[in-house]
Amino acid sequence: MPTRNDSHRLRRDAQRRSRLGSAAYHLGMIVVCAIVLYPAAWMFMSSLKPSSEIIGNVNLIPENGSLDNFATALSGIAGISFWTFFLNSLIIAVFSVVGVVVSSAVAAYAFARIEYRGKKVWFALMVATMLLPFHVTIIPQYILFQNLGLINNFGSLLIPKFLATEAFFVFLMIQFLRGIPRELDEAARIDGAGHVRVFSSIILPLLRPAMITAAIFTFIASWNDFLGPLLYLKRPDLYTLPVALRLFVDQTTTSDYGAQVAMAVLALIPVMIFFFVFQRYLIDGVATQGLKG
Repeated sequence: MPTRNDSHRLRRDAQRRSRLGSAAYHLGMIVVCAIVLYPAAWMFMSSLKPSSEIIGNVNLIPENGSLDNFATALSGIAGISFWTFFLNSLIIAVFSVVGVVVSSAVAAYAFARIEYRGKKVWFALMVATMLLPFHVTIIPQYILFQNLGLINNFGSLLIPKFLATEAFFVFLMIQFLRGIPRELDEAARIDGAGHVRVFSSIILPLLRPAMITAAIFTFIASWNDFLGPLLYLKRPDLYTLPVALRLFVDQTTTSDYGAQVAMAVLALIPVMIFFFVFQRYLIDGVATQGLKG
């Protein structure tokens, strides 16, 4: 029969194992965070180095750090100011958010709440578009925009956003709407409300978490998009920040890697601010992906 001393010893051993396990867990998390955050730390530290020290230099801390790269990045390139590129990116990102959120909400309401012939077929086709790689549609889409005169302006990048072409966000909002009781719609219709009134007064306020989730992902994707602006924008004064970054790399002469990294740091700041402001809504919205009607 175990004595009181044995019980105390067993309790101490359990507490010691618990502390060791907790210490090992936190140490592992610190190592993982260091690995994940190292690229961001390298980018920031490299923005303080001259271009000659960025390539081939293994030291993370700059030997002669300065803000000259940021001054060069802010002065622009090819005679175009940094703020021109910034404004172009901001216009495309903001209008993309508006287009995707509004069009996806309307399309989701049509699929989730309105009964019409062939709805299941159209829904299946919409979901199937998520399996279609973007690269498959590049050439026909470019030809279409060229025939419509949308090359070399923002219309080629923004018009599709207002046509509910982002099937993932439509599907996300449909899943969210399936968790909202239909009794709310029926009560509104008894009071004489039509689809427009039901959608604007009842559905939209309840759909806010999913809409904010779509807005966050759309803003980040549009802000960081490189291929779309590279294909459809030919004039340098229309370039976005991701496309403008490549102007600092010249294969024939000396490339200004320091200014390129500094501009990348400046381009990252709006995304970080946008994410941290709306991150609590992002968690609520992502949780809705598992809802079932």
